[in-house]
Amino acid sequence: MTNDNMNPVKTKPDFFEQFFQLTKRHLLVFFKNKLRVFFTLMVPFIIFLIYALFLRDLELSTVSGILDDLATKQGNAEIKELASDEKFMHMMRTLVDSWMLSGILAITTVTVSLQCNIMIVNDREQGVNRDFASSPVSRNVLICSYFAFNFLVTVLICLIFLIVCLIVLGGLMEFFLTFVDFLQIVGVLLYASVVAVLFTTFICSFVKRDSTMASINTILCTVIGFLIGAFMPLAMLPTAIQYVCTFIPGTFSCSLLRFSFMSTPLSMLTDYVTNTAQLSQSGELISELMLNFGYNVSFFGIDLAPWAQAIGQLIIIIIFFVLNILSGKKVVKVLGSVGKKFKKKK
Repeated sequence: MTNDNMNPVKTKPDFFEQFFQLTKRHLLVFFKNKLRVFFTLMVPFIIFLIYALFLRDLELSTVSGILDDLATKQGNAEIKELASDEKFMHMMRTLVDSWMLSGILAITTVTVSLQCNIMIVNDREQGVNRDFASSPVSRNVLICSYFAFNFLVTVLICLIFLIVCLIVLGGLMEFFLTFVDFLQIVGVLLYASVVAVLFTTFICSFVKRDSTMASINTILCTVIGFLIGAFMPLAMLPTAIQYVCTFIPGTFSCSLLRFSFMSTPLSMLTDYVTNTAQLSQSGELISELMLNFGYNVSFFGIDLAPWAQAIGQLIIIIIFFVLNILSGKKVVKVLGSVGKKFKKKK
């Protein structure tokens, strides 16, 4: 027997290959469950149908109320007459639809990421992590693969819904986005997906049972739209609640998506009321409309511009990145004594 046979050489594990194969495995398991994929896709579309069938007319009626109130306050009948101006109302419908669709897209980043985390908790509960613990898989690589899987699925489904949103705007003759706007929307969407994945995975790290995660999913999907200002302007909420909402991951995502969706339509509307309709109180009208269908976020009384919101989003990413590092081992924790084996793997 040769010396080589007596002392076989140990090869170091290929961490990149492990990461790729684990991420692939998570994706295959997720998309193999057709029912889970269906319900993940259905959440944003159900919210969209509720808006289209019930809320759209309510939001548009708000515009008429704004015009009436401002006309009475300013004593200017020209403002009230805008309600019968078809071109103006077409622009307002564009603005309102863009405002709401971008809000639903922000909600989608959170709801889809939550659905992905149900699979992660399910792996832990069913003991799939025991197989990983007994194999030469690094715990850190496993954690990163879960994050990558969650991010990829979230972005994919959000892009599908984004395409649907653009098709809807086109069908309503409300598509005024430029190519730069589209690139900005995609960039913000990627940015928002990172926030959603870090936020929801941190919550997932403390959940041990699939049933518990499903309950959290139901509760959070129900309230998240109100907390990030997707369904109504944050300015309509009590001041104390507004302060709390600015710290919730997703609030800045919602505002930045709205800025990307609405910048061109808003510019067109401003130009129309100022130069075409030659409204004397055009500035007051636009300011009033922005209070109800705007993208600004007030942070303790200070209105944050989009660039400041992007910085706030970055700070939230850093905070939850650190929190996930501190609680990362909980994501892949094995229920039982087998989990001790993971502690030996770096």
